[in-house]
Amino acid sequence: MPNATFYIIKPDSQQAQSEGFLDYVVFLAQHFAKQGAKVYINGESKAQAEQLAEHFWQVEPEHFIPHNLVGEGPKYATHIEIGHQGVKPSWNRQLVINLAENETTFANKFAEVVDFVPCEQKAKQLARERYKIYRQAGYQLQTIEIEYN
Repeated sequence: MPNATFYIIKPDSQQAQSEGFLDYVVFLAQHFAKQGAKVYINGESKAQAEQLAEHFWQVEPEHFIPHNLVGEGPKYATHIEIGHQGVKPSWNRQLVINLAENETTFANKFAEVVDFVPCEQKAKQLARERYKIYRQAGYQLQTIEIEYN
């Protein structure tokens, strides 16, 4: 059975800020990739995907993990591939980290979905809608409050 995990962002956390959120996405992607998962990050837009790819270059050298944007990099890609709505991963991935607000049609191609519940009310409502869609699609759901500084 596929799984979907929603990470709840607390209003007073670092992740509630744009830069802190990007740091957390990089942290999660690295965490899963180090465990051997092939990770796909689904951005809201091409600009967000490019911003996130650039953010991966900002980590300390000892924490660097190869990554690439869809259509770039080696033929079979790296452990972390970054795309956005309207593009597909270049090959099979087990886990998707979803940053898009409305897009869920991609999810059935992954055994594991990571999504977020932001602080802002409109974004929180969109997360609830995605949660319902995953539940109706048969995903086993869980929520986790972010405990990362």
